Amino acid sequence: MQRKTQHPYLGIIVMLGAIWGLSEAALGMHLKQCASHVSGSVMTGIALFFIAASWILSRRILGVVIVVSVASLMKLFDAFLLGLPVLHGAVANPVFAFITEGAAFVFIVMLLKERMKQRPAGQALSGGMAALLAANLFPLVKFTTGISACVVPGTGYPLSLYYIHFAILISLVTVPSGFWVGAKLKKFTTGTVSSVPLAGYIRLVSPVTSILCLLTAALLRPI
Repeated sequence: MQRKTQHPYLGIIVMLGAIWGLSEAALGMHLKQCASHVSGSVMTGIALFFIAASWILSRRILGVVIVVSVASLMKLFDAFLLGLPVLHGAVANPVFAFITEGAAFVFIVMLLKERMKQRPAGQALSGGMAALLAANLFPLVKFTTGISACVVPGTGYPLSLYYIHFAILISLVTVPSGFWVGAKLKKFTTGTVSSVPLAGYIRLVSPVTSILCLLTAALLRPI
């Protein structure tokens, strides 16, 4: 009798976390400066895409914990490349944002009825609500890391709240997209789509992609 993989989705979630972490560097979240203008809100919407996909893959809080942990490790790797300490505003604060985004998503998803989450409108609603909650939680970062959240120049108003509408609007699209991608990837991990080559090489694709993300991040930093 063949033994079934207990957590077939694990490798895919690790891969998603690595891609998420790489996107942080590639889309302009430069470690040596504070988030600029709307960039943090855009990344909130992108983060919720990866979190939503991981949730669908695992249907457990563990999936969200894993993807957030991997993205956080990628951020720490980025800090290492630039010789920055962990308790730096451009390192600790983004990691705190990852955690609040994951926590906000889990809270909202567990709050909504299952039937609602199966519909695109319900998925969009969960995305908007998760972005709203995460953006409001982020200013609490000062009490965790001791470093204040980035503010609008000339004011003391946090950027996460000033551009909260961008985070919500983007998440209305990215979260349903994450649900859809997660469902498709789940078919590969369970082997239900036998005609697709990726189903047979899933154990190879995940670590290779994760390593490529690390190498790409290392190559991006000297630029």
